[in-house]
Amino acid sequence: MQVTLIRHLPTEWNKKTWLQGRKDIGLTDVSEEIQKGIDTNKEILRQLSPFDIVLVSTLKRTHQTAHLYGYKGETECLLDELDFGPYEGSPKKELVQNLGEMWIHQPKELVLGESLKDFEKRLILFLKKYKDFRNILVFGHGAWIRGILSYLQYGDINHMNKILFNNNECTTIIWNSDLEK
Repeated sequence: MQVTLIRHLPTEWNKKTWLQGRKDIGLTDVSEEIQKGIDTNKEILRQLSPFDIVLVSTLKRTHQTAHLYGYKGETECLLDELDFGPYEGSPKKELVQNLGEMWIHQPKELVLGESLKDFEKRLILFLKKYKDFRNILVFGHGAWIRGILSYLQYGDINHMNKILFNNNECTTIIWNSDLEK
């Protein structure tokens, strides 16, 4: 399976480095720089297409991003961002200061608005649900994308917070769907 992941475009909260999680925040205006990034990514997508399916989370920022790329996308709740609980609407540095080494090295042991063990189970369920698709395009969220990248590379999500993945960043991964966990 080939999965192309694009993190949604920036929101005001992204610009302030506030955690959004499940808050349904819309995008900011698209700057000239962001538009250049979209245009570059669109060329990559043209080369990778056709896609068997295009997916977006239930949150409007992924729908709006897909639309700006020229896609409608099917809504998939498994793609929803990590629920940061009491940290939603707070600067990310507060979460990092309060959770420290656990956030960086053992996030799977944490419970925020949802348990990160349950978050990992959502990622695995996503992989199982779409394992028979050949080529998927996903408009997703930062923690979700970092989680799936960590899971596919290391077998769990404990490396997710060592991975950087910016707004409007695009990556394509090949996953051997015979792998069972």
